[in-house]
Amino acid sequence: MKYKTSILVLSCVFLLSASIKKENSKIYHKGWIDFNKNGVKDIFEDSKADIEARVANLISLMNVEEKTCQLATLYGYARVLKDELPTPEWKNRVWKDGIANIDEHLNTIWNQEKTHTKLSFPYSTHAEAINKVQKWFVEETRMGIPVDFTNEGVHGLCHKKATPLPAPIGIGSTWNKELVYKAGTIVGREAKALGYTNVYAPILDIARDQRWGRVLECYGEEPFHIAEMGKQMVLGVQSQGVASTIKHFAVYSIPKGARDGDARTDPHVAPREMHQLHLYPFKRVLKEAKPMGVMSSYNDYDGVPVSASHYFLTELLREQYGFKGYVVSDSEAVEYVSDKHHVAADYKEAVRQVIEAGLNVRTTFRTPESFIEPLRELIKEGKISMKTIDSRVADVLRVKFKLGLFDTPYVENPKEADKLVHTEADEAFSKQINRESLVLLKNENNLLPLDVNKVNKILVTGPLADEVSFTYSRYGPAFNPSTSVCQGVKNYVADKAEVNFVKGCDIVDPDWPGSEIIPTPLSSEEQADIDAAVEKAKQSDIIIAVVGEDEKRVGETKSRTSLGLPGRQFQLVQALYETGKPVVLVLINGQPLTINWENKFLPAILEAWFPSTAAGEVIAETLFGDYNPGGKLSVTFPKSVGQIPLNFPFKPGSQAGQPGAGPNGYGNTRVLGPLYPFGYGLSYTTFEYSDLVVNQKTKQSQSDVEVSFKIKNTGKRAGDEVVQLYVKDYVSTVTTYESQLRGFERIHLLPNETKTVNFTLNPDDLVILDKHMDWTVEPGMFKAMIGSSSEDIRLSKDFEIIPVN
Repeated sequence: MKYKTSILVLSCVFLLSASIKKENSKIYHKGWIDFNKNGVKDIFEDSKADIEARVANLISLMNVEEKTCQLATLYGYARVLKDELPTPEWKNRVWKDGIANIDEHLNTIWNQEKTHTKLSFPYSTHAEAINKVQKWFVEETRMGIPVDFTNEGVHGLCHKKATPLPAPIGIGSTWNKELVYKAGTIVGREAKALGYTNVYAPILDIARDQRWGRVLECYGEEPFHIAEMGKQMVLGVQSQGVASTIKHFAVYSIPKGARDGDARTDPHVAPREMHQLHLYPFKRVLKEAKPMGVMSSYNDYDGVPVSASHYFLTELLREQYGFKGYVVSDSEAVEYVSDKHHVAADYKEAVRQVIEAGLNVRTTFRTPESFIEPLRELIKEGKISMKTIDSRVADVLRVKFKLGLFDTPYVENPKEADKLVHTEADEAFSKQINRESLVLLKNENNLLPLDVNKVNKILVTGPLADEVSFTYSRYGPAFNPSTSVCQGVKNYVADKAEVNFVKGCDIVDPDWPGSEIIPTPLSSEEQADIDAAVEKAKQSDIIIAVVGEDEKRVGETKSRTSLGLPGRQFQLVQALYETGKPVVLVLINGQPLTINWENKFLPAILEAWFPSTAAGEVIAETLFGDYNPGGKLSVTFPKSVGQIPLNFPFKPGSQAGQPGAGPNGYGNTRVLGPLYPFGYGLSYTTFEYSDLVVNQKTKQSQSDVEVSFKIKNTGKRAGDEVVQLYVKDYVSTVTTYESQLRGFERIHLLPNETKTVNFTLNPDDLVILDKHMDWTVEPGMFKAMIGSSSEDIRLSKDFEIIPVN
């Protein structure tokens, strides 16, 4: 009897399921979809209707449960969502009424095994899986509101075998705007093909404290440079019909003392500095590239949590900068309002504060119910008005309409994904952007490039020489084949020379980081490892030492106390130098390192940052001269952490020396100046600058200033030079910066080739925040300076802005 009953129940379930599928199939009509399944083509379902009319119509049809569901993120498979594909249990979860977005669903994160899924690859399999999830929301929820599928993308799209990019600090070191735009188009195209509709990139924070772990994930320290690079990334991503969500708004990148992790608070930034430096990239990118998303940061500013600040999220972001998209919170930003900042008595009050401030979507590794349920209680208690809720929901829906999710909610041709993601051309591009990220820091007596025909024995040594873990990122693609520096050198040299590898030491010693403040003697095993490298070095013609940091030593929540080579690496490098054989230092690192001894004594240093999977190949090509490095530093290298803050731009006198004579000339007591300045980088060739012309049509403050000059390759090799335009304001009503970057271009020149470079200074390039906190172009004398770095100025000329009569 029980057996027959089971058959009957199963039959009923099957018939009911078939009935639902048949009923749901009726919602698809020629040219429109009946999302709310009422048999009527509502305004929001009409692709020809105005977006604002569609948003207003949809909101008028939604109930409070559906509205609140549009204000939370559902984290994807293995983080919060336990299912790869929809299950019957979904009808019992809060997202039965919809959801704003699903983050990182089925993407596979390389170092988080729980996220690995067979549905991430082949690419078409993933696109089909995303369609199944989207189909559930369209067909099984009352209003059928499509999901915005979000994903990370600062190192390339965070998806299995997507096209890898170097770390953003490496991308910033290319100074190549066209290259960054192309990178954005690849990230956007791959996201679109795989079913993602929103990419969390780029990071627009300015890395002003070199100890901070996420220097790795910033373009650099200078706001104009970051704005130019970030703008191109946003334009590239969004050119593919995918939203770009910029982060982290705002004043996120300078927690007190660079303390990250459990700290992440109390940035010591004055209001004028905040606007001129930290907010500058966001303001420009929002106005010039119009990203559809912003991620609000979890830090406070002057005692007010940014994610609970009406000033930041509404007055600045929307009213002044014109942002029209939706704001997601960075992980735990809402929870920190009560748990860390203690400006709310409890979590429920924190929810109220962030919604009132202007936050649209709570995004963190918690269930969406944990936000939606207290939000519904607040509405029921009359503590948040429906007018406010409707406004927040409207921002989310507006983006979904702009993305076309109400017209084509599905990946139209999933099979095409296999042809659109990580193509041969993409792989070639990946190698090129890695090449252009390399910065030559020292090349004494032109030791580089090496001549493979003149070396018989090569030693490749160091803890990062035969390592590839640094080529992957939690925020980038997983499981692409990767080449270590040692393997890259072996592949390049082939049978022309003997290549040996000895590790020499580990990345850190057992007592690290404590050993940075209380040094400990080398163990017998550590000494033996260094001795083995030294012995092999004595038998070699050239030593390539690959040292620095790995992904466990630098990154999010991994700020450092010291910036020297960690562990026993410095002792290894010193021992190699003592052999008398030439040492080429290859740096793998995510932040500037205080390599003073190395710079003084070693003949050649190549900065590689955190390259992606082509690391070994492109570094070998560069060391042996097939590629001429042309990258420039986008961050200042200090000589000591005691100099921090030490950055460009800086105020007059703020980074000056100490007088040894004269008034108050009591002698020098500290190390001064950078090890390598902002904008610095060498080449295997040389460049000559000439014929600077500064042309003003008028001298009025609203007139453009045209700047032109010539650049010539005076060496014997083709190469790239990053030409940089700086502007100095001689006298102003408030103290401003000694000079500011206001233009740059990466120029490729053949031997003896000359090109004319043109820059245009517009009024915004001369503006300052005056004593009344108004943006103003003040009359007076200015200097236009053309250089190869912020300190290596080759040409300069004054020009004048006159008062308005």
